[in-house]
Amino acid sequence: MRRVFVLNVLLAVAASAQTTKGHLILIGGGERPVEAMKKFVELAGGPAASIVVLPTASEDPDYVHGILKSFKKEYGCQNVTLLNVKIPPDAARSDYIQAVHQAGGIFFTGGDQTRILRALKDSPLLAAIREAYQRGAVVAGTSAGTACMSPLMITGEGNFDVVQPGAVELWPGLGLFPGTIVDQHFIARRRFNRLVTVILEHPQLLGVGIDEDTAVWVQPDGTFQVLGASSVLVVDASCASVQTLSPANGVKARFSASSLVLHVLSAGDRFDLASRQIVKAQASAKNPNSP
Repeated sequence: MRRVFVLNVLLAVAASAQTTKGHLILIGGGERPVEAMKKFVELAGGPAASIVVLPTASEDPDYVHGILKSFKKEYGCQNVTLLNVKIPPDAARSDYIQAVHQAGGIFFTGGDQTRILRALKDSPLLAAIREAYQRGAVVAGTSAGTACMSPLMITGEGNFDVVQPGAVELWPGLGLFPGTIVDQHFIARRRFNRLVTVILEHPQLLGVGIDEDTAVWVQPDGTFQVLGASSVLVVDASCASVQTLSPANGVKARFSASSLVLHVLSAGDRFDLASRQIVKAQASAKNPNSP
């Protein structure tokens, strides 16, 4: 039943996918890279642009206040609106929907990604966010605000000490980054096991593990560029031989796999999502964080 449910989610996302003019800036948590934040503000329309911040994942008002202060003090943004969406009725407010329609940039904070889905699932506000992204708005997230962007979302629950079928809990995500499963705080919190697990279960999807202090800038041409101080790991099982071995003799179900592809990307590297290949390696002659 779990596989049928997941397949239905992926088919629904694929059926609703449209060519988008928007960009994604997905930060892996930790410090928000200056180059990623500057790119977000630029793509939103500059310091005078309308930016909305959704603190849905967070329960820490000081953290949210720090993000709002950063937009204003560090990046000169004076038209920043907080959409305090916490429960489903909040995601039906007409003033919030109108703010998203007018926004050039939409930013999701960190916290707990399941709060985002509980509040936004099937809501008018989520429909407005998707429409804004398709028309050209930039959508960004950090930590939990990044984890929610793929069609399937790692919730943070499960057994991450093993690589076994069913060890990692998945929910439907927002689906703005189709064809992927995203993980965050990736190297800092040693999350390789859980991303490999879900990719072996769903080899048609690409695993994108974004470390702290690092971001991917996903562009409308189907490529992404790495920004920031650390690395992004991409796990590709599309051509792998994957078997799920049934439980036997007291041993739990487990995977057997060969020919997995792993890419390790750093600042300036570009990756083509369609071909699943690096298309531009880091250039040593210039600043690797410059677009």
